[in-house]
Amino acid sequence: MGAAGLLWAALWALLLPLVAADEGILHASGSGVPPVTKDYCIIYNSNWVSLPKTLDNATSRTLENLTSTVLCSSAEVPSGSMKDKAVVVMRGNCTFLEKARIAQNLGAKMLLIASKSRLSAISDNKTDFEDVTLPIALIRYNDIVDMQLVLGNEVNVTLYSPPLPEFDYSMVVIFLIAVFTVALGGYWSGVAELENLKAVASPGERETRWKKEENVTFTPVTVILFVVICCVMLVLLYFFYKWLVYVIISVFCLASAMSLYNCLAALIGEIPFGQCRITCSNKTIEVRLIFLAVFCIAAAVVWAVFRNEDRWAWILQDILGVAFCLNFIKTLKMPNFKSCVILLGLLLLYDVFFVFITPFITKNGASIMVEVAAGPFGNSEKLPVVIRVPRLEHSASTLCDLPFSLLGFGDIIVPGLLVAYCRRFDVQTRSSSVYYISCTIAYAVGMVLTFIVLALMKMGQPALLYLVPCTLITSSLIAWRRKEMKKFWKGSSYQVGWRP
Repeated sequence: MGAAGLLWAALWALLLPLVAADEGILHASGSGVPPVTKDYCIIYNSNWVSLPKTLDNATSRTLENLTSTVLCSSAEVPSGSMKDKAVVVMRGNCTFLEKARIAQNLGAKMLLIASKSRLSAISDNKTDFEDVTLPIALIRYNDIVDMQLVLGNEVNVTLYSPPLPEFDYSMVVIFLIAVFTVALGGYWSGVAELENLKAVASPGERETRWKKEENVTFTPVTVILFVVICCVMLVLLYFFYKWLVYVIISVFCLASAMSLYNCLAALIGEIPFGQCRITCSNKTIEVRLIFLAVFCIAAAVVWAVFRNEDRWAWILQDILGVAFCLNFIKTLKMPNFKSCVILLGLLLLYDVFFVFITPFITKNGASIMVEVAAGPFGNSEKLPVVIRVPRLEHSASTLCDLPFSLLGFGDIIVPGLLVAYCRRFDVQTRSSSVYYISCTIAYAVGMVLTFIVLALMKMGQPALLYLVPCTLITSSLIAWRRKEMKKFWKGSSYQVGWRP
C-alpha cells in the first residue's frame, strides 16, 4: 500500500482557491410569524452594481418566481407581474444584460438568474446597456427550489455583500492539526528508528525486527519517478475526473482504514492487559486486534456512505486523514537530506506549475490544480484528500463554495517526511532532537506565513511555496552550524536497506 498511497496523497498539496468572482448573500424571509429566514449564495458583478455591505442598509423586495421562462422577450411574462418586485428567471438563450433590460422595462427592481450549472463570474459587455441599473445576480436553481420548500411561495429577498473577514478562527484549528500531525509523525518515525538500531545491536532481535519492518525507502531516482507519476495522475484527473474521483474515494477508504488500524494498534500494543489470543491456520492473533480491525473498517465505510453530510462527516474525514498522514510519515523513509531536497523541491515546482502556469495553457484560463480541486464541470464529488474544518465567521464565501477551511494532505505529508528524517538523524547521531525540534518549528512558521499571505491576497495559496523553503533552509542552517552538513546530506551509515 505504501508507494501507491503516497502517489495519491501528494496530488493535493495546496489550499483551495476562492471563487474568482464577486460573491454576495441573498437573505430570504417567509411570511410566517415569526418569519423563517435563510441565506443563499449569489454571484454578481461589482462593476455593474454595488450591493450594501450590511443587511440593515439593504432593501427588501417580494420575490416573483418566473423560472418557467428565460426572459429573452417581454412577451414571455404577464403584464404587470414584475412591478416593483425581485424576479427570478432561468439562465440561457440570451445574455444577462438583455434579460435585465427587459425586466427593468417591465418594472422589476431586482433580477435573479437561476443556474443549474456551477456558478461563475457574470461578465457581459455593458457598453450597450448603460441604461440598465437594477441589481443582477446569479443564484443556484437548487437554492430557489429549497427556498420554496423551506419558506413557502410568499418570500421577500434582500441582496447584500458583507466584506470578507480578515481572519477565520478555523485556521487556528487547521494549524494545530497540521503541526500536531507533523510533530507526532516525526516522533513516531524516530521511535521506530531507535528500535531498528537496538535490533541491529542485538542479533537475537534482528531477524524479528526485519520481519516486522514495513518501511519503504525513497531513493533520488524513485523520487523523480514518483513526481512524474503525480503529474500524469493530476492531468488524468483533469480529463477523467467523474470516473477517477470514485477510484480515489475507494483508495482513501482502504488506505485510511489501514492507517487508523496501524496507529491504534501501536497504542494498544503498549497496554499490558487484554492480550487473549486465538489460533487459526497455525497463526495466532490477539482478539482485541480483530475488534480493532472491524472498528477501523466500519469507520471508513461510515465515512464513505455519509461523506457528503457536512454537519459531522468532516470530523470522521479529519480523523481518518490524520491517521493516514501519521502512518505515511512513519512508514516512508527518506534515506538522506539529498533525497529530501529533491522531493520537496520537485513537488514545490509541481505545485507552482499546476496552480500558476497552467492557466496560460488551458482553454478556459483556469489552472488544472484549481479545476481538479473544485471538481471539473461542476462535479459535486470532491477528492477526500484534505483536512476540513467548518468556517466560524459568517461570510458570502461560507455560503458559496468554501464553507470549510481546507488543507491538503500533501502539505502535511511532504514536509513531514523531512521532519521525520531530522528525527531519525537525531536518533542516529544522538543530537538531543535539535534537528527535529528546529524543523518542526520551521514548519509551524511556514504555516503561519501561508495563512498571512492567504489573508492578504484573499485567494488560495500553494502551501508548499512557504513550507518547503522554511523547512529546508532551517534544516540546512542547523547542519551547517553544527558542522554536520556532509553527514546530514548523505545520511547515516545505518540505513533500512542494511542486512546482517
